[in-house]
Amino acid sequence: MNTNEVTMDAVPFNKYHLKLIAYCSGCPLVTGYVIGSVTIALSVMGTQISMTPVMSGLIGMGTLLGMVFGSIIGGYLTDLIGRKKIYMYDFIFLTVAALLQFFITNSMQAFILRLVLGLGVGATFSIAGPYLAEFAPQKNRGNVVGFLNALWFIGYALSNVVCYLMLPLGDGAWRWMLVSSALLTFGWSVAIRNMPESPRWLTNKGRGDEVPAILAKIGDNVILDCDPTIEPEKSSFTDIFKNGYGKWVFFVAAFWTMQIIPVFAIGTYLPTIMEQMGFADGNLQYLGSAIINCLYLIGLVPIFLYMDKAGRRPTLIASFLICTIALTVLGFTANTNLPFWMVLGLFVMFGASNTAGGSHEFVYPNELFPTQIRATAVGFVTGLTRILSAVSTFFTPVVLENLGLQTSLYICAGISVAGLVLSIVMAPETKDMNLSDAASMNNLSKRNKEVVTPIVEDITQ
Repeated sequence: MNTNEVTMDAVPFNKYHLKLIAYCSGCPLVTGYVIGSVTIALSVMGTQISMTPVMSGLIGMGTLLGMVFGSIIGGYLTDLIGRKKIYMYDFIFLTVAALLQFFITNSMQAFILRLVLGLGVGATFSIAGPYLAEFAPQKNRGNVVGFLNALWFIGYALSNVVCYLMLPLGDGAWRWMLVSSALLTFGWSVAIRNMPESPRWLTNKGRGDEVPAILAKIGDNVILDCDPTIEPEKSSFTDIFKNGYGKWVFFVAAFWTMQIIPVFAIGTYLPTIMEQMGFADGNLQYLGSAIINCLYLIGLVPIFLYMDKAGRRPTLIASFLICTIALTVLGFTANTNLPFWMVLGLFVMFGASNTAGGSHEFVYPNELFPTQIRATAVGFVTGLTRILSAVSTFFTPVVLENLGLQTSLYICAGISVAGLVLSIVMAPETKDMNLSDAASMNNLSKRNKEVVTPIVEDITQ
């Protein structure tokens, strides 16, 4: 390599990286907005359209259920067709689906359209994360890719604020709440027309001749850490389970599930939970929900300060520990009529730490798998996590009604404990590793073992 050349992994973070982040920000922002918009809209819709607790659960889980299929299919297509193309097609699809919600006349239609939206929303997880990870410098990758989680919560919080402000629109307010996401999806589908394709993906598909022009935009003398003329590697869905990657599929799916079950179960029905805790006067339950979701973003401060410095492993463990404490205290005090500000504080403590840990949902899977299966693996893992999160969201109103709020909070605390134990046992450290080495940790471990074993044998002899 020429002494003046620098790899994509080593190039300093610059303005072009900011531009790429702006392109990708639409994926998590829209995902958080679409999922969050149903929080208040569902509560208002229930006063206008007849629905049972079961139907309410189906509508609440509809988007998550759709994401199971959307993420798996979208992930494979993103590796097969390209990050940029799938992004554009997906957002056009989401715009149409969002607009159709305005014409809902019964609860079954609402469930079907939320399911359809989930197909498009699921695909977004396998676009932005792999794309940014393939461009980001290794010293900043945790913050750059983890920032997508911040945008998810910003979208979620924004939807709660927008929906709260739409309450004065009257009986039909919920229609405008659900349709409002179309403004975001349409805007980004136009904005990303000039977005470049990932050089790593292009190289993997035998289109290395297109790479230099893109690298020149990142900086002077920037090169890939691989030969652009190498023979293309074929992508196969089953590859995500081979060569030790099955271990990472399990780890990422498990810790991700244990993070999102509590946040979706609580977040989707937060106005109802706040009402059961005694805050139902003057739309206080809606105001509390909006405030809590906005303050969840506090958790992003420590994660941006420490993820690339302290590492992925300790920050993931810390997030599960704090979630466990907050949920346990909430469960213990659920029937004690705590002041409004104390309840808000405990929910914020839980949500902020969950937000911090949630950044790992974007970082780990995009570091632990290679380019040819990165989006496929992310999509598959996203699908797995949505199965359990959808089930938990569906059963939350049933559990609240039959077991009570206190038991529901204790169940969520138990899930966080399981996540804490898993992280201590399995979480790897990928800090300061270039993307190729991070995605080859299993092979590196094997190679190190092959090198070390003969040396040890020589010494013992």
